[in-house]
Amino acid sequence: MHPTAVQPRPAPLAGGRRFPRAWKQGTLWTFLTLYAMLTLYPLFWLVISSFKTNAEFFNRPFALPSSWQFTNFVTAWQSSKMGIAFFNSIIVSGASLILTLFVTSLAAYVLARLPFRFKGAVLTFFVIGMLIPIHSTLVPLFILMKQIGLLNSYWALILPYTAFALPTAIFVLTAYLTSVPKEIEEAAYIDGTGLWGVFWRIMLPISLPALSTVIILSFLHFWNDFSFALVFISKSTLKTLPLAIANFADGYQTDYGLTLAAMTIAILPTIAVYLAFQEQVMKGMTAGAVKG
Repeated sequence: MHPTAVQPRPAPLAGGRRFPRAWKQGTLWTFLTLYAMLTLYPLFWLVISSFKTNAEFFNRPFALPSSWQFTNFVTAWQSSKMGIAFFNSIIVSGASLILTLFVTSLAAYVLARLPFRFKGAVLTFFVIGMLIPIHSTLVPLFILMKQIGLLNSYWALILPYTAFALPTAIFVLTAYLTSVPKEIEEAAYIDGTGLWGVFWRIMLPISLPALSTVIILSFLHFWNDFSFALVFISKSTLKTLPLAIANFADGYQTDYGLTLAAMTIAILPTIAVYLAFQEQVMKGMTAGAVKG
């Protein structure tokens, strides 16, 4: 053998490469578990605190209730007329969401798939709408609502909710539809599908992940809004859930047991909406749709 010949390296020990990989995965899962616990603990604390009395809330804020006060939920539901407020929130949030999705889907489809002049200017116009502070429009909107006679009505909340949700929703859906391959549309046109058929049968089902994101973000904003409802609604029969929950606190004292019980009831629809649509947010509907 030549003296300068390279000697073969010894084979690595079995599992030598697996240990760093397993260590990285273990570290990642540990971090994700801790993050999940930190994220879910406020919700857990809210639920267990809603079963406490006012005295126990202050004396044992982080402990489990010594006696579970289920009457807090009954009292909270009855004392602040939460049934009416719950119904009003469903009407306002549901109507705003339907109107937002309808306008957003049409506008995003046109901006993403159809060529026309000033497309960039129109999209920029919607993006600029994301920069407008919502609360700076309360006074002019109040004057406008008063002049056209919409104060103390569902439309006083539905129209502003929809208007301020459109910029973000159109931006998200347009960006998603732009990434859809054109071959899908071309194949549909070759099969004889018209423009509306492509929109309803192809583009809307494909855009479910983006629409789910819009649904979650918009519904959370509609359901939790306090400022618009406080300014535009003064009739007790039209007040929404945030206004009903605010009735538990006055300038002298706050019944935290009833307040947290009311908040627990109020967050149930938001959790249901998130659980219903969060899976669609993770999915890509165009994967594998085009071959070759």
